[in-house]
Amino acid sequence: MAEARVALTQEETRTIQLFQRSRPSVVYITSLTTRRDAFTLNMLEIPQGEGSGFVWDKNGHVVTNYHVIRGASDVLVTLAGGEGQPAKVVGYDEDKDVAVLQINLKEMEGPLQPLKLGSSSDLEVGQKVFAIGNPFGLDHTLTTGVISGTGREISSGNTGRPIQDVIQTDAAINPGNSGGPLLDSGGGAIGINTAIYSQSGTSSGVGFAIPIDVVKSSVEQIIQYGKVVRPIMGISFAPDQSVEQLGMNGVLVLNARDGGPAAKAGIRGSTRDEYGRLVLGDVIIAINGKRINSASDLYRVLDKSSVGDKLDVEVLRADATEHVKITLEASG
Repeated sequence: MAEARVALTQEETRTIQLFQRSRPSVVYITSLTTRRDAFTLNMLEIPQGEGSGFVWDKNGHVVTNYHVIRGASDVLVTLAGGEGQPAKVVGYDEDKDVAVLQINLKEMEGPLQPLKLGSSSDLEVGQKVFAIGNPFGLDHTLTTGVISGTGREISSGNTGRPIQDVIQTDAAINPGNSGGPLLDSGGGAIGINTAIYSQSGTSSGVGFAIPIDVVKSSVEQIIQYGKVVRPIMGISFAPDQSVEQLGMNGVLVLNARDGGPAAKAGIRGSTRDEYGRLVLGDVIIAINGKRINSASDLYRVLDKSSVGDKLDVEVLRADATEHVKITLEASG
């Protein structure tokens, strides 16, 4: 006689229900690349990478990490229990590692189930979280953990620009989880699983997710315009390490693009004198009265600004400080 199954705890029941509600909204993404067969010379499509994503709305939009589909000639999206179908790339945000795909609703057997969206504005360390994705091609795998830290910063592997306010979690995140959702205990997406800190390439208990409030901003622009428009100053600047070696804090301007916001405001880039010696450009040390110690501080200001905003920029110029007004313009 078979033994009766041990009764589930309330917590186990809630976890099972959360997974069952969320599973139909999580997708498996395969990126394909085209290569020529060396013998037949025929063009072949072969898998380039795998990842996860989730249904954003009933119009067929699917959200994932940009690095999951970067360089792909074609992308396949597979929903729970279904077959892979082609998806078009609507647009992407390289700086925040977010991409939006769209699948053809005419190919669907039933209506899409968008994932419930949560908020990342009031997360607490110790809060329970759940990750759903396709690690190592194992579709719809659920892992659990807690929020280990908030306000983290990682570098976008696409552009090198910092992604700020990132969520750290000990929920197991492995290759293939990228682009999948990180959920709160109510089943709301609070982030996109994007990276792990590991020397082996597998989960080490330190994973990162892009906060959903950042994702929302990017996705809304991509769906509406096909791209993300950001405010820019029109400058290039030296790495933080170089500025530190000079014994300074701030952002050293290397070049102020001709006709750009900074150049029009009078910001000076670095040059060389007639003997080839480096003449340092302006060093940005504060914006709107807030101290700027690094490029990360500058990006944080820009991320919270809008096109057309006027910034009061304090610069160090030849051992004296000056204030200039810069009106931010849209990125190209």
